[in-house]
Amino acid sequence: MKIAIHDSPGSFSDHWIEYCKENNIDYKIVNAYNFDIVRQVEDCDAFMWHHHHGNYKDVLFAKQLLYSLQIAGKKVFPDFNTGWHFDDKLGQKYLLEAIGVSIVPTYAFYSKQAALEWVNKTTFPKVFKLRGGAGSMNVKLVKTPKEAIKMINRAFSKGFTQFDRWGSLNERIRKYKDGKDSLLSICKGIARLFISTDFSRMHCREKGYIYFQDFIPDNSFDTRIVVIGAEKAFGERRFVRKNDFRASGSGDFSYDGIDLGAVRIAFEVSKKLGLQSVALDFVTDSSNNPLIVEMSYGFGTDGIKNSLGYWDEQLHWHETTINIPAHLVEILMKG
Repeated sequence: MKIAIHDSPGSFSDHWIEYCKENNIDYKIVNAYNFDIVRQVEDCDAFMWHHHHGNYKDVLFAKQLLYSLQIAGKKVFPDFNTGWHFDDKLGQKYLLEAIGVSIVPTYAFYSKQAALEWVNKTTFPKVFKLRGGAGSMNVKLVKTPKEAIKMINRAFSKGFTQFDRWGSLNERIRKYKDGKDSLLSICKGIARLFISTDFSRMHCREKGYIYFQDFIPDNSFDTRIVVIGAEKAFGERRFVRKNDFRASGSGDFSYDGIDLGAVRIAFEVSKKLGLQSVALDFVTDSSNNPLIVEMSYGFGTDGIKNSLGYWDEQLHWHETTINIPAHLVEILMKG
């Protein structure tokens, strides 16, 4: 098998290329952004691209290219089942509800009137999210009906920008106080108040819908379970920020005390949906039942890239070191 790899430094592709070199796997580097990408991969059996939700070019066409090559008979990562719902919380809501797994109750509205009628009947607080975004970007706790109505009015008028400038600056300040970032980063955050990101400039505002989830209290961490090839599962706990409710992007991890109930559900989701890889984020309700918050085909390479072990489908623990992104090459070659 010959594998075409789009090289994005700092992504999974670093591990894919290294793995191919170490194991004498035939591969070539290609540029997915070139107009002749389909021709570039003609002599290959597979194509791998760790496309990113924060790159406006990736968002424009990565899923379409991957699916086109899959239809043409090539093995791809991520394939359609694995990647179509990436960074699409609306799509994930319907997908997870359709297969009957336990998720945090989620509400999506496509008219202002329907959303306002719901506000008068529901309870608060609720968690507001935009359709896309990771690391807790575009996520806010809405504490009162008045705050929710303000969000709804904005959603069906001028909408929301793709980049939360003040939220980004506050996050940089938090990391600096925790010793995880520099003064230079704060300076960059201040500059971002005036100079937006490429992604935000190139994409239109988010509007025409509103998305809320129930707020599940008393969670000091969430649990991320990664399943690869529906055969190996890896887990981590991500602790919430100080004086906050959000865990994603906090940078504070633990690999102890993983809820096996969440592992079991993650395997179930992976098998039902036929996923090459999936990262599922869980919180627990008042009865300690794990509830899925959202999902992704990829995951941060700084957190769970090298695991000290994994669970198999029978939830047996195997203590061994695995480079998870590199293992995706094996999954693709077997599939």
